[in-house]
Amino acid sequence: MTVCLDQMGPVAVKSYPGKHLVDPEAAETQPAGRARQEIDYGRREKAGYVFGALEPRTGEVFTATSARRRLVNWIDFLQQLEEWIPKDVERVSAVLDNLSMHRAVDVLLFNLAYPRWEFVFQPTYAAYLNLIEPWWKTLKSLALNGRRFETWREIEEAVRSATAYWNAHKHPYVWGRRRRHQPRRKPGIAHLPKVA
Repeated sequence: MTVCLDQMGPVAVKSYPGKHLVDPEAAETQPAGRARQEIDYGRREKAGYVFGALEPRTGEVFTATSARRRLVNWIDFLQQLEEWIPKDVERVSAVLDNLSMHRAVDVLLFNLAYPRWEFVFQPTYAAYLNLIEPWWKTLKSLALNGRRFETWREIEEAVRSATAYWNAHKHPYVWGRRRRHQPRRKPGIAHLPKVA
């Protein structure tokens, strides 16, 4: 089993703009629409982090939130992940970036305690190889965009419900963009025939 691990953050307690359609044309009865967002008068609480694991084969995701990104929180996340992964899986390959926290002594001790784990570190400056990186954009659109948060607990609940929604509608996660069939363009006026 392969899982892609990473953390997203800091995720601030603030308003996140969304995409709402606005009618730019004025009518006789109403003026032209314009985008509006409530004013954010500074931070209300400190930011936090979202730890995540994605299994690309099935698309299933596990997330956990934490107020800080420290080694203790990372080990706690790995413990939760160990309980989430089925016991009948013999080998777990975890794809990680090269953050120093991921290579700490406590992570090696975790690896000794759970020998089925194998940590695979991606090359430096190659974050695109970890499939959870593009999935963070999906999580942001499901949990954060178009909403205003007053407390960190609200963000935690939004991430929890977005993860549950994703897992209910999961599908294999594919690397890169899916190409849709596009009909061949017909040559225009400036198209010159090939010379044989």
